Amino acid sequence: MGCFNSKPNDAGAIRRRPGNIGEVAVFIPGLRVPESLELSQPLSDGLPRRLTERLSALRSRIVVMAAHEALSVTRPRKRTFTQHGGSTSADLLQALEEYLPVLLGLVKEGSNLEDKIQFSWMNQEDDAEETALPSSWYEVLSVLHMMAMLRLSQANSLLLPKTSLEGYHAKVSEDNKRASVEIFLKASGFLECAIQHVLPRISPENRKGLPVDLSEGVLKAICMQALGQAIDVQLGLAIDSPKATLAVKRRLACEMVKCWQQAHESMADLPLIDSWGEKHRLFVKWKYIEAKATRRNPTGWLSQHCSLQRSCSRRAKM
Repeated sequence: MGCFNSKPNDAGAIRRRPGNIGEVAVFIPGLRVPESLELSQPLSDGLPRRLTERLSALRSRIVVMAAHEALSVTRPRKRTFTQHGGSTSADLLQALEEYLPVLLGLVKEGSNLEDKIQFSWMNQEDDAEETALPSSWYEVLSVLHMMAMLRLSQANSLLLPKTSLEGYHAKVSEDNKRASVEIFLKASGFLECAIQHVLPRISPENRKGLPVDLSEGVLKAICMQALGQAIDVQLGLAIDSPKATLAVKRRLACEMVKCWQQAHESMADLPLIDSWGEKHRLFVKWKYIEAKATRRNPTGWLSQHCSLQRSCSRRAKM
């Protein structure tokens, strides 16, 4: 987990077509999953029974689905599918989108329910116990974080090169690349909302208890990472397009450097002692260095990109 390399499991035994773009890595710093809790009792005096039951049912559904999604991430070969043929990731996103507006009813202006419940979540990458805080805004923050991580996972799936019958890596289609750009932007939007509108609502005392993966620095880093990876894909499309001018490629390259520079600076002083934290820092540093090399020579982006990808992948596996 952590750094998802977009490549088949048996990549070592497969030949590559000349000129094919190297592996695309989408870093996901651990999926945070909710722990079960009882909502009926603490909300019985402040909410209508029907609303309490709906909130409880929606959250219980997310708890179950998130557990399955976490398992599918750690064991990708056993990824589950629903009876309707959709992935658990898509269904979980839909469940979160249904849950979020109901949850926001708890934290609306003047509500006395904001601190009635001890919400508990845990990062699947951490060995430490879950983080529980008596704040509905912490729940909102955790929901937005999960929605962003699921979007990053979806983008990674779209950028996964398929294996042809001849044993070659088939080139990722332009449609998939363009779709991944939109998904990266959605992930960035969720995180920007969390930073601008949710974090400031959490009391200073509760903010001190937030896990490091929900700290402002990490959220900013992932937000800028999503933007940087969207531009990375756009630059690849521009390189492949005979209509794209050098000015367009240079502009994209400069924007990509700015994104990765901000991501790098956001993580510079964070106490990332967990394994995923150190991997995330190295990933951002690698992409920042790669982006600067791209800006110096946009027309040589393809060869630089492939070389750096292979080098980083070998180091990550050591």
